[in-house]
Amino acid sequence: MDNKYDALKLENQLCFPLYACSKEIVKKYKPFLDEIDLTYTQYIAMMVLWEHKEMNVKELGSYLFLDSGTLTPVLKKLEQKGYITRKRTLKDERVLHVAITPEGEQLKEKAVEIPQKMSCCLCIEQEEALQLYQILNKVMDSFREEL
Repeated sequence: MDNKYDALKLENQLCFPLYACSKEIVKKYKPFLDEIDLTYTQYIAMMVLWEHKEMNVKELGSYLFLDSGTLTPVLKKLEQKGYITRKRTLKDERVLHVAITPEGEQLKEKAVEIPQKMSCCLCIEQEEALQLYQILNKVMDSFREEL
Protein backbone atom coordinates (compact mmCIF):
# COMPACT_ATOMS: atom_id res chain seq x y z
CA MET A 1 0.00 0.00 0.00
CA ASP A 2 1.68 3.12 -1.26
CA ASN A 3 -0.69 5.61 0.25
CA LYS A 4 -1.26 5.72 4.01
CA TYR A 5 -5.01 5.91 3.29
CA ASP A 6 -5.14 2.75 1.14
CA ALA A 7 -6.22 0.81 4.21
CA LEU A 8 -9.37 2.93 4.25
CA LYS A 9 -10.44 1.99 0.72
CA LEU A 10 -13.53 -0.19 0.65
CA GLU A 11 -11.87 -2.50 -1.88
CA ASN A 12 -9.16 -3.30 0.69
CA GLN A 13 -11.56 -4.31 3.45
CA LEU A 14 -12.17 -7.98 4.25
CA CYS A 15 -15.20 -7.03 6.32
CA PHE A 16 -17.07 -5.44 3.41
CA PRO A 17 -17.43 -8.51 1.14
CA LEU A 18 -18.39 -10.55 4.23
CA TYR A 19 -21.03 -7.98 5.14
CA ALA A 20 -22.36 -7.63 1.59
CA CYS A 21 -22.47 -11.41 0.99
CA SER A 22 -24.23 -12.01 4.29
CA LYS A 23 -26.86 -9.37 3.50
CA GLU A 24 -27.42 -10.71 -0.02
CA ILE A 25 -27.59 -14.34 1.08
CA VAL A 26 -30.20 -13.49 3.71
CA LYS A 27 -32.13 -11.68 0.95
CA LYS A 28 -31.99 -14.88 -1.17
CA TYR A 29 -33.41 -16.85 1.77
CA LYS A 30 -36.42 -14.56 2.10
CA PRO A 31 -38.77 -16.09 -0.50
CA PHE A 32 -38.11 -19.60 0.83
CA LEU A 33 -38.61 -18.49 4.42
CA ASP A 34 -41.73 -16.51 3.53
CA GLU A 35 -43.27 -19.83 2.44
CA ILE A 36 -42.94 -21.11 6.02
CA ASP A 37 -43.55 -17.72 7.68
CA LEU A 38 -40.13 -17.34 9.32
CA THR A 39 -37.53 -14.61 9.32
CA TYR A 40 -33.91 -15.59 8.84
CA THR A 41 -33.17 -15.17 12.55
CA GLN A 42 -36.20 -17.27 13.47
CA TYR A 43 -35.03 -19.90 10.97
CA ILE A 44 -31.52 -20.21 12.41
CA ALA A 45 -32.96 -20.39 15.93
CA MET A 46 -35.26 -23.19 14.79
CA MET A 47 -32.32 -24.98 13.15
CA VAL A 48 -30.52 -25.14 16.49
CA LEU A 49 -33.69 -26.31 18.24
CA TRP A 50 -34.44 -28.94 15.60
CA GLU A 51 -31.02 -30.37 16.38
CA HIS A 52 -30.94 -29.97 20.18
CA LYS A 53 -34.68 -29.92 21.07
CA GLU A 54 -34.17 -27.75 24.17
CA MET A 55 -31.66 -25.45 25.86
CA ASN A 56 -31.46 -22.22 27.77
CA VAL A 57 -31.48 -18.87 25.99
CA LYS A 58 -27.85 -18.17 26.83
CA GLU A 59 -26.77 -21.42 25.13
CA LEU A 60 -28.92 -20.67 22.10
CA GLY A 61 -27.47 -17.18 21.88
CA SER A 62 -23.98 -18.66 22.01
CA TYR A 63 -24.73 -20.91 19.03
CA LEU A 64 -26.14 -18.00 17.04
CA PHE A 65 -23.75 -15.24 18.17
CA LEU A 66 -26.78 -13.28 19.41
CA ASP A 67 -27.34 -11.58 22.75
CA SER A 68 -30.52 -12.09 24.74
CA GLY A 69 -31.80 -8.62 23.79
CA THR A 70 -31.80 -9.64 20.13
CA LEU A 71 -32.97 -13.18 20.77
CA THR A 72 -35.88 -12.39 23.11
CA PRO A 73 -38.25 -10.87 20.49
CA VAL A 74 -37.38 -13.69 18.07
CA LEU A 75 -38.24 -16.32 20.66
CA LYS A 76 -41.43 -14.52 21.70
CA LYS A 77 -42.60 -14.60 18.08
CA LEU A 78 -41.72 -18.28 17.70
CA GLU A 79 -43.65 -18.99 20.90
CA GLN A 80 -46.67 -17.04 19.58
CA LYS A 81 -46.54 -19.19 16.43
CA GLY A 82 -46.60 -22.30 18.62
CA TYR A 83 -43.15 -23.58 17.58
CA ILE A 84 -41.41 -23.30 20.95
CA THR A 85 -42.10 -22.92 24.65
CA ARG A 86 -40.21 -20.61 26.98
CA LYS A 87 -40.10 -21.31 30.71
CA ARG A 88 -38.07 -20.07 33.64
CA THR A 89 -36.22 -22.84 35.46
CA LEU A 90 -37.27 -23.60 39.01
CA LYS A 91 -33.67 -23.83 40.15
CA ASP A 92 -32.80 -20.31 38.95
CA GLU A 93 -35.58 -18.04 37.70
CA ARG A 94 -33.05 -15.92 35.82
CA VAL A 95 -32.51 -18.82 33.41
CA LEU A 96 -35.01 -19.04 30.56
CA HIS A 97 -35.39 -22.49 29.03
CA VAL A 98 -36.52 -22.91 25.41
CA ALA A 99 -37.94 -26.15 23.97
CA ILE A 100 -39.34 -27.10 20.59
CA THR A 101 -43.02 -28.10 20.37
CA PRO A 102 -44.56 -30.80 18.17
CA GLU A 103 -45.69 -28.01 15.82
CA GLY A 104 -42.10 -26.77 15.70
CA GLU A 105 -40.93 -30.28 14.84
CA GLN A 106 -43.52 -30.47 12.05
CA LEU A 107 -42.20 -27.23 10.59
CA LYS A 108 -38.90 -29.02 9.98
CA GLU A 109 -40.62 -31.02 7.21
CA LYS A 110 -41.50 -27.78 5.41
CA ALA A 111 -38.00 -26.39 5.88
CA VAL A 112 -35.98 -29.44 4.87
CA GLU A 113 -35.64 -28.37 1.22
CA ILE A 114 -34.45 -24.82 1.93
CA PRO A 115 -30.70 -25.63 2.12
CA GLN A 116 -30.84 -27.35 -1.28
CA LYS A 117 -32.79 -24.47 -2.80
CA MET A 118 -30.23 -22.04 -1.41
CA SER A 119 -27.28 -23.98 -2.77
CA CYS A 120 -28.70 -23.41 -6.25
CA CYS A 121 -28.63 -19.64 -5.63
CA LEU A 122 -24.89 -19.45 -5.00
CA CYS A 123 -22.46 -19.28 -7.88
CA ILE A 124 -19.70 -21.39 -6.36
CA GLU A 125 -18.73 -25.02 -6.67
CA GLN A 126 -19.31 -27.42 -3.81
CA GLU A 127 -15.57 -27.65 -3.09
CA GLU A 128 -15.30 -23.84 -2.96
CA ALA A 129 -18.31 -23.71 -0.63
CA LEU A 130 -16.62 -26.21 1.68
CA GLN A 131 -13.40 -24.17 1.71
CA LEU A 132 -15.32 -20.98 2.45
CA TYR A 133 -17.26 -22.73 5.22
CA GLN A 134 -14.02 -23.96 6.82
CA ILE A 135 -12.39 -20.53 6.65
CA LEU A 136 -15.43 -18.74 8.09
CA ASN A 137 -15.75 -21.30 10.88
CA LYS A 138 -12.08 -20.78 11.75
CA VAL A 139 -12.79 -17.06 12.08
CA MET A 140 -15.94 -17.72 14.13
CA ASP A 141 -13.99 -20.06 16.42
CA SER A 142 -11.59 -17.21 17.21
CA PHE A 143 -14.59 -15.09 18.23
CA ARG A 144 -15.89 -17.89 20.45
CA GLU A 145 -12.56 -17.97 22.26
CA GLU A 146 -12.94 -14.26 23.03
CA LEU A 147 -16.35 -14.71 24.66
